[in-house]
Amino acid sequence: MLLLLRLLRKLVGWIDFILFTALMVVLSWLPWRGRHPVARMFHAWCRAFVRAIDVDLRLHQKNRKHLPERFILIANHPAAFEDIGIPALFDVVSLAKVQVQDWFVVGRITRAAGTLYVDRDDPASRRQAIQAMVDAVNAGRNIALYPEGGCKGRRLFEEFKSGAFEVSMRTGVPILPVFLHYEAQDDFEWQPPYTLPDKIWHMMKTRNNRANYYVYDPLEPKAYPDKHAMKQAAYALYQRWNEQYLE
Repeated sequence: MLLLLRLLRKLVGWIDFILFTALMVVLSWLPWRGRHPVARMFHAWCRAFVRAIDVDLRLHQKNRKHLPERFILIANHPAAFEDIGIPALFDVVSLAKVQVQDWFVVGRITRAAGTLYVDRDDPASRRQAIQAMVDAVNAGRNIALYPEGGCKGRRLFEEFKSGAFEVSMRTGVPILPVFLHYEAQDDFEWQPPYTLPDKIWHMMKTRNNRANYYVYDPLEPKAYPDKHAMKQAAYALYQRWNEQYLE
């Protein structure tokens, strides 16, 4: 009976998501001055996606202080799911690899939603992405990115990139650290040779669908002499959380 109810919930979730996606694609063709309607609906669309693949997404508020209205969200990046999971929980504009804009349907929706893109192998593109993030933050948007520089595996990568911390220093907007923990790591971790459809299927059929997102107190740029010191402090925190939740 429980299995039947779960299958029914998945079916209803997929019907809802497909209809919502069709609406988003149609709206994405509309020219619009200012913030596009797709951008305003992107948070709800991501939540519909989470329901469709039946991931038990949990937000754990470890922060002691109230979260700032403006922030630059950073997170570790073990899977593809956080590209949907983060904007399902936070109203953010994401920084994504340039290949995402060419993905079927998703690419069109993310472009209309205002996603910022970067070619990680092109230094000029990385510089342009930093300026685009600065402009987005100065325009009042919250942004989200992954300082590991891509999906590096289930454990924390050996270093962080400096981009998020440079944007924080240049704008005065704090870094909001979020640590991601998927309990069934094999089913969520995205490593070659798997494609995005492969990983969606793995997540849908996992026996443990719990995704834990831990949000902590923000890091204020004025507390650090430069972006490198801020990056090192953030990385030390992630090392501690990596050991706490994953080791």
